[in-house]
Amino acid sequence: MTKAEIVSEIAKATGQEKVAVLAIVEAFMESVKNSLAKGENVYLRGFGSFVVKERAEKTARNISKNTTIIIPAHKIPAFKPAKTFMGDIK
Repeated sequence: MTKAEIVSEIAKATGQEKVAVLAIVEAFMESVKNSLAKGENVYLRGFGSFVVKERAEKTARNISKNTTIIIPAHKIPAFKPAKTFMGDIK
């Protein structure tokens, strides 16, 4: 499902114009991005959590050049679904 399809479904369900719904969806995504960039997690009860995970430094190999490289520690965004959400999928 694409963002446009999500906007269309929300507009149909709420009776709002697609332009207004698109602005709200964009603002939501921007808010989540900004929170994660600050290192703050976002918790949506009954849906899931957007969290920042730490990846440790590790050694990797470039097989084509037969060299070893070190990948530094870094942070990545992740999504952890709520138990009720997982129950609905199963």
